[in-house]
Amino acid sequence: MMENAPLPFDTRAAFQQHLGEVLVRASASLIMFDPDFALFRLGAPDVDAALRRFLHAGGRLRLALHDPAYLEREAPRFLRLLRDYAHGIECRRTPRSLRELADSFCIADNVHIVRRFHSDHLRGEAAFDAPQQTELSRLRFDAVWAESQPGLQASVTGL
Repeated sequence: MMENAPLPFDTRAAFQQHLGEVLVRASASLIMFDPDFALFRLGAPDVDAALRRFLHAGGRLRLALHDPAYLEREAPRFLRLLRDYAHGIECRRTPRSLRELADSFCIADNVHIVRRFHSDHLRGEAAFDAPQQTELSRLRFDAVWAESQPGLQASVTGL
């Protein structure tokens, strides 16, 4: 079976389009890593709807991040989603020793990925139906996850 080649991108619109495609294709698992998730639009109506469909169908979402302040302040829809689907979402905050990590990615079902090479820039790539393209980021996520602690809960703003 021929692996699908990565699709490079370097604009916000292209990143968000590929992210939307990864979210739509997700059926069982989504893993995401980003320092603050500001560019992921987790509070936007279309992203909220895609995540709700995914979670309602029994999907599991795991997020690892350095700082939850952006989501707490700017993504009330995501905090409601976290409250409504607490059984299917887990968020962890990285320890100080990992704060230099600056890549950013979202992996669905271990076969679809969108990643930015550095969270301060929009350059990255997406790959669909390409399990080998997800492998390195998946292993990285597992290592980050193992070192991280629970860090974002719906109750942070009184929800």
